[in-house]
Amino acid sequence: MADKGRALTYAQAGVDIDAGNRMVELIKPLVRATARRGADAEIGGFGGLFDLKRAGFSDPVLVAATDGVGTKVKIAIETGRHDTIGIDLVAMSVNDLVVQGAEPLFFLDYFACGKLEPEIGAAVVAGISNGCKQAGCALIGGETAEMPGVYHGGDYDLAGFAVGAAERDQLLPRNDIAPGDAIIGLASSGVHSNGYSLVRSVVERSGLRWSDPAPFERNGSLGEAILTPTRIYVQPCLKVLRETKAIKALAHITGGGFPDNIPRVLPEGVSAHIDLARVPVTPVFTWLAAEGNIAETEMLRTFNCGVGMMVVVEKERVDDVMQSFAQAGEHAFALGEITHASGAHRVTYAGHLELAPS
Repeated sequence: MADKGRALTYAQAGVDIDAGNRMVELIKPLVRATARRGADAEIGGFGGLFDLKRAGFSDPVLVAATDGVGTKVKIAIETGRHDTIGIDLVAMSVNDLVVQGAEPLFFLDYFACGKLEPEIGAAVVAGISNGCKQAGCALIGGETAEMPGVYHGGDYDLAGFAVGAAERDQLLPRNDIAPGDAIIGLASSGVHSNGYSLVRSVVERSGLRWSDPAPFERNGSLGEAILTPTRIYVQPCLKVLRETKAIKALAHITGGGFPDNIPRVLPEGVSAHIDLARVPVTPVFTWLAAEGNIAETEMLRTFNCGVGMMVVVEKERVDDVMQSFAQAGEHAFALGEITHASGAHRVTYAGHLELAPS
């Protein structure tokens, strides 16, 4: 018979409130480092504050996005490398904001685990802080949940959401996208944060460990290479948008790859024609395709294949836009054009990805 007379505590049930308070103290400097105009409050209250008027908008429309990092978080846990996964978390939301012409203003995160290790949690938040600084947004709050029985061992999961704003007359996509417009690609940093269930299956098939040298890079382990953070395109895209005023649409290439993401910004009656031979296929994708015997069509609908963002531009302004992106530190390249829609296909292709190892 159970001893009903023994007093129980929350800590005995697996939830350590003191550990949660320690983590808050560890991350306060990380949060302060993301302060921007409109967000000056300290964390610790019941909600985050943002002064939209101080941010300088005159006729703003708020834009919000939320996401996680999928099973990429499993690799961070298995390798013990927790300091970059937070960059991915921020990137997946803020990149979705900028494609609508919005400037990210603030970010909030949700960290859930089975047993809270404050140092691990702080390392994750350090990555979130880094991502927020790259995007120019403030980390104004978040939530930590210790849930034994739902998460086991050292497992944790992440979610986050970002809120941005755009002047009403500067929202994207524009309504004048038409055949003849050019499509520019912006290079990705690697796999970013989509397709990791397939990535993990390929690595398992290969027999490699995360600590083994990456077979597609000269330096570093496989785990380090696969955990390369998602590129944050916010500042370069906002710069080029404001300087050239020639961008008609942006498409963030995430889950669903080319065929699912590009049509999301296209009006009825037009398609995107992509020259696959112009895609600068990142070595990790060449290795994944070869090691997993993955067909080109599957690569295109699962991964970014080397293109993290696509840009629809007025044909006459392509050189200006390419030069502006280069000055902002982006590898930009001509990728295709907008055409009249033909049948049900909103994305058509010429050529093939260079997936065969050189």
